[in-house]
Amino acid sequence: MGVMTMLFSEIYGSYFNTVAAVLSQAVNGSLTKKGLNELVQKTAFGESNLTIPAALADQSWPLLETDMSTPLQHRPTMPLSLMQKQWLKALLQDPRIKLFSPPEEGLEDIEPLYTPDTFVYYDRYTDGDPFEDPVYIGHFQTILQGMREKRKIRVKFRGRRAGHSHDIIPYKLEYSAKDDKFRLLTALDRYLLTINVSRIRSLELLEPYTEEEYRPVEYREKSLVMELTDERNALERVMLHFSDLEKETEKIGDRKYRITIRYKQSDDMEMLIRLLSFGSVLRVLEPEEMVKLIRIRLKRQAQYLQQTE
Repeated sequence: MGVMTMLFSEIYGSYFNTVAAVLSQAVNGSLTKKGLNELVQKTAFGESNLTIPAALADQSWPLLETDMSTPLQHRPTMPLSLMQKQWLKALLQDPRIKLFSPPEEGLEDIEPLYTPDTFVYYDRYTDGDPFEDPVYIGHFQTILQGMREKRKIRVKFRGRRAGHSHDIIPYKLEYSAKDDKFRLLTALDRYLLTINVSRIRSLELLEPYTEEEYRPVEYREKSLVMELTDERNALERVMLHFSDLEKETEKIGDRKYRITIRYKQSDDMEMLIRLLSFGSVLRVLEPEEMVKLIRIRLKRQAQYLQQTE
């Protein structure tokens, strides 16, 4: 939070945006007292309705006349500060962001605020996708093109045991922070097919698909129930780790908690990876399918360790 406050200070924050919106209407000659209050309510904090209109009306902020006009001749603009430009330049160094070919105009001579090697990741797998490989980049951008142009794609990819080829409708790209991989979610004959982008061998853009053909699979919501032992600050870590999901937490004993998390069925594998990262402090109770997946994954890991000894 401190870093964001430094980067995006009050000068470029909510109050500035609110007053800029008010003055934009005033420049156009369309601002009214009622419109002023509505804009403040919509774009600022709740208590701002007591301060901003009053400061503008009594000309503590000499930006509005009593008739709701303004001495300004042009709408206010918000140029980026140097630090904001440095932060954006740093983001553009990320090879995952580069896959989307974001524009870099205006940042050519800006030094990044930090470099990708500033951060050390300790909670994800090390065999992530080859984001800087030219073949991978080509496949990724072909997928993006197919999604933007609403075209079918013929995809050939490596499965666990054999190669596959399908004509699919690209639905969306999904990034797994734990795996450090992108997955392509596709609609295939009313079924959801998930393909790791790194497993793709070739892609071919086909004809556009019709609205009737594009029928994304409906996601079924699932509930995951687990028991947590609060060791090594585990409760706080779990709450933070799953902060993006709806959840309920109940204390059932000394340092024991029952946590229910709701997630989409399509995220089963992502949830599996996230759960395993907590080790023995978490015990999954429901659903039975997830319990089975965890057992299978743990058996595979044990077999792998035995083979490497």
